[in-house]
Amino acid sequence: MSEQTADNATATSEEEIFEQKRVRLEKRERLNEDASLGGGAYPVVVPVTDTIQGVRARWGSLEETPGAESGAIVGVAGRVVFQRNTGKLCFASLQAGDGTRIQAMVSLAEVGEESLARYKELVDLGDHLFVSGEVIASRRGELSIMVQEWQVAAKALAPLPNMYAELNEETRVRQRYLDLIQREQARRNVVTRARTMASLRKTFADQDFIEVETPMLQTMHGGASARPFVTHSNAFDTELYLRIAPELYLKRAVVGGLDRVFEINRNFRNEGADSTHSPEFAMLEAYQSYTDYNGIADLTQALVQNAALAANVGTDREGTHVVEWADGTLFDLGGDWARISMYGTLSEAAGREITPETSVEELQAIADAEGVEVKLPNHGKLVEELWEHFVKDGLTRPTFVMDFPVETSPLTRHHRSIPGVVEKWDLYVRGFELATGYSELIDPVVQRERFVQQAAEAARGDDEAMSVDEEFLRALEHGMPPAGGMGMGMDRLLMALTGLGIRETILFPLVK
Repeated sequence: MSEQTADNATATSEEEIFEQKRVRLEKRERLNEDASLGGGAYPVVVPVTDTIQGVRARWGSLEETPGAESGAIVGVAGRVVFQRNTGKLCFASLQAGDGTRIQAMVSLAEVGEESLARYKELVDLGDHLFVSGEVIASRRGELSIMVQEWQVAAKALAPLPNMYAELNEETRVRQRYLDLIQREQARRNVVTRARTMASLRKTFADQDFIEVETPMLQTMHGGASARPFVTHSNAFDTELYLRIAPELYLKRAVVGGLDRVFEINRNFRNEGADSTHSPEFAMLEAYQSYTDYNGIADLTQALVQNAALAANVGTDREGTHVVEWADGTLFDLGGDWARISMYGTLSEAAGREITPETSVEELQAIADAEGVEVKLPNHGKLVEELWEHFVKDGLTRPTFVMDFPVETSPLTRHHRSIPGVVEKWDLYVRGFELATGYSELIDPVVQRERFVQQAAEAARGDDEAMSVDEEFLRALEHGMPPAGGMGMGMDRLLMALTGLGIRETILFPLVK
């Protein structure tokens, strides 16, 4: 089967894929059987001396002079993503992992008749290929390597998709490796995420935070209102829960004297999946002693804005907080972000005053009139659902929504001046919740009361409610200093920086 160009390398049926695999398996056998071809189809190592990126950086100027020669011999390896074989001269594009490409020219004059024939017979699109030769500019001015020696570095048995046709979303998600090979945006997402994580850690280090690790398997689920995944430990013969949040353990660390701690972790919530939710996701949580939810909001703004600076490195927006989303939209994360009242903005949008004293019956009547359904309604749940209905979609700039109902925030301190409200904010960016922050509840007596209330909610059928965590209460009884805390979804932070959905920001998302 011919594979001379990217176009006819597209497999459009199972029969074609099967036939290509059969042919490639035969080539694998030939490579393994013929010692003169190097180390077989999968050699332990090939004599690489340079990278494709390095060759381009050093000799890229040769392209200004078609036919120029450098006199330098290099050895590079990359994946064959384009191929054109003619009589005495073969061309191949070798692609590095970051998408950088260089042309390899395999000529009769340089490698001889036998080597050229073997190249044509054995090298396919998708193979990893090592070439050694002089760096030149082709007659058309393309930076190239005039090959003197070549060797298959890894034989691809499955054909590549058409490099000039867009993969559908299902393929991108299920076969992310193909997405990374083909699509610049996919590779950019990985780099942006890595730079973002490095930026977050640097911001924390600059402010004297310590990174810690907490258990992923827990005997009790807590730290958030969410349904957990349940598993079984054979060693302990007990049920365990996959972590829904690290909060209760990070607070134990603060009790122990670690005044500024953070963790970037994997959390698991046995709930729905959509454009902003994934059952498995990355979360940042941080706690800072002797501050409150205002101070932790300042920290969160700095974390996100520094991440935007990191994401913009190497772009025409470098040095600014203006990020460019995948669809070309520019979004400004700079400046000081607004802080608005949940009750105040809800009252304004609903056209009537709503306070912590507003009854459940009144709130339910408003919800019914607006067609807002609330499962197991109480005051707090109704207020939050109505706020989302009336206000959330109108937020465009990054905004801290301040002061939440006490019923929905069992781990948060009472507001210092407004009864029935806790000192909590949610940060909304692009219309979704990016982060949440608190003045932390440190009174073990009040915390026990909140846990008991949660247990009552669980008895009513709320499968997101928490249990009474005696071990955490014992820690609090030893004294936790005043503190602010925050949690931020890493996948959602990437959504804010790139404009993509959550399945695009997670390298390997869970799919059914």
